[in-house]
Amino acid sequence: MTILALKNVSKSYGALKVTQDVSFTLEKGEALGVIGPNGAGKSTLFNLITGNVLVDAGQIEFDGRDVTRENPMARCLAGVGRTFQIPQPFDKLTVFENLVVAGAFGSSASESDVTGRCADILEQTGLGPRANDLAGGLSLLQRKRLELARALATQPKLLLLDEIAGGLTEGECVQLVDTVKSVHATGVSIVWIEHVLHALTSVVTRLLVLDFGKVIGIGEPDEIMNSKAVREIYLGIDV
Repeated sequence: MTILALKNVSKSYGALKVTQDVSFTLEKGEALGVIGPNGAGKSTLFNLITGNVLVDAGQIEFDGRDVTRENPMARCLAGVGRTFQIPQPFDKLTVFENLVVAGAFGSSASESDVTGRCADILEQTGLGPRANDLAGGLSLLQRKRLELARALATQPKLLLLDEIAGGLTEGECVQLVDTVKSVHATGVSIVWIEHVLHALTSVVTRLLVLDFGKVIGIGEPDEIMNSKAVREIYLGIDV
């Protein structure tokens, strides 16, 4: 069953076309990777899915419903969660308090109602030992984990990951990928933007390639990475 469908979605800022007739579907429980050079429109794609930016043309359906004109809060409550490239937690709150805020705000529940769920998410994301630490003192890996945990606290059916492995060491990347795999194993659908390709392809079953806001390919990772268009445009190889 399809959980996300984009149909000829376009967005421009003046003469700059950042998304051009983008169409694809995501099945429930699927993990899709999104790659492309800087400026290809990847983050704009996420902003369109979450409603932070409204489309100029086209349609977005989530979980069988047209959400094209719905605001970000409505989409969050419906089950769309996301992380951001640069984690920005509430530095003066503890790790656990950060999760409780996200869980209560993202589900319209009371703080007392979400504490149990947030405690489970701390363990799932490896942050249990840091529960009472101030978020401002976390390492980059821990901040990335907290960014993921805050998204999970909203109980997403669809999780959008925006370069969550960026800036990590190889060992840290492996740890985080294991956590993402565990999240995916629970049935959460994932769309993941990432430049760390080996991390991405260890989780996703399909890759979507963007260039100048256009979809230039979508398919199995090996097929996409071996295609002439991707090697020329994304990898910079003259084929």
